[in-house]
Amino acid sequence: MMSVLSNRQSCFVRIVLVTTVWLLLLKLCLAENDLSANFVFGDSLVDAGNNNYIASLSKANYEPNGIDLGEPTGQELGIQSFTPPYLAPTTSGSLILQGVNYASGGGGILNQTGKIFGGRINLDAQLDNFENTRQDMISSIGVPEALELLQNALFSVTIGSNDFINNYFTPVISAAEQKLVPPEVFVASMIAKFRLQLTRLYSLGARKIIVANVGPIGCIPYMRDLNPTAGDSCVSRPNQMAQQFNNELRSLVKELSTNLQGSVFVYADVYRIVDDIIQNYRSYGFESESFACCYVAGNYGGLIPCGPTSKVCPDRSKYVFWDPYHPSDAANVIIAKRLLDGNSDDISPMNVRQLAKL
Repeated sequence: MMSVLSNRQSCFVRIVLVTTVWLLLLKLCLAENDLSANFVFGDSLVDAGNNNYIASLSKANYEPNGIDLGEPTGQELGIQSFTPPYLAPTTSGSLILQGVNYASGGGGILNQTGKIFGGRINLDAQLDNFENTRQDMISSIGVPEALELLQNALFSVTIGSNDFINNYFTPVISAAEQKLVPPEVFVASMIAKFRLQLTRLYSLGARKIIVANVGPIGCIPYMRDLNPTAGDSCVSRPNQMAQQFNNELRSLVKELSTNLQGSVFVYADVYRIVDDIIQNYRSYGFESESFACCYVAGNYGGLIPCGPTSKVCPDRSKYVFWDPYHPSDAANVIIAKRLLDGNSDDISPMNVRQLAKL
């Protein structure tokens, strides 16, 4: 749904079930690479704890989240090697030279996205925060050194799902918008905004940039329960819009790599990977591809967010989804490995390991 890499770390640790692909990638062995820093942008799929510091309904700092970690931590794991959240008071000084996580649960490409959660940090604001970090870096080590650090650093952007789930497809609230704004117009507005945002990221010094596409949101337990007429199938309309966005995003990534001198934009096809896991879940060792492991109500456990009153499946490794929205730890391990070492069908024009070596 992302801290990505480290050059001095062991392969994996057992981490919180609502963790993300990029957090898992951080723990994969890349001893041969020497990344200067890691900067993360996105939504709840990659939020490392920023929402713990704002007034927001999009938080996870309560049980049973963290059930296998030993305690509920929200999305902040408290493990020193993870890229720290921007809003944490301790994210300062020399620590920022190793990278910062700016992601926020409920955040989106469009600024109106996620307003139902109250507080959230959308991508424009995340870029503002990164610009502040950049200035702090320059003040600390000087312009040449700061720009060199950023040039060699890894950047990842994982965002867009909320623009559909908690904007265009928000129940009741978005009914009028869906009638007035055709899907292709909404997608075009997302792409136009995203082009400006990714270009701004480049102008601030980013050169190695991973852009993850939107997964099959019509398959998450939340969407299945909201659309019971789909039966046991994924909900087609959200998936169609996600695929339309992804097709245009792939072209945008190629365009930016071509036009922005010295940049390497990498397109991570998370949709394809997650769809493959769902379609072939038994071959991956899962027993359920549609039901939330942490659930309260709904045919798929998708009607109420995971919380203290939820029931939790006894074996989390058998479920593709942890809660109504997010993949399980077991699913994220598969996604992470395919992004790290996958072929051009999963991630192009190169995988994460190859990008890290540049």
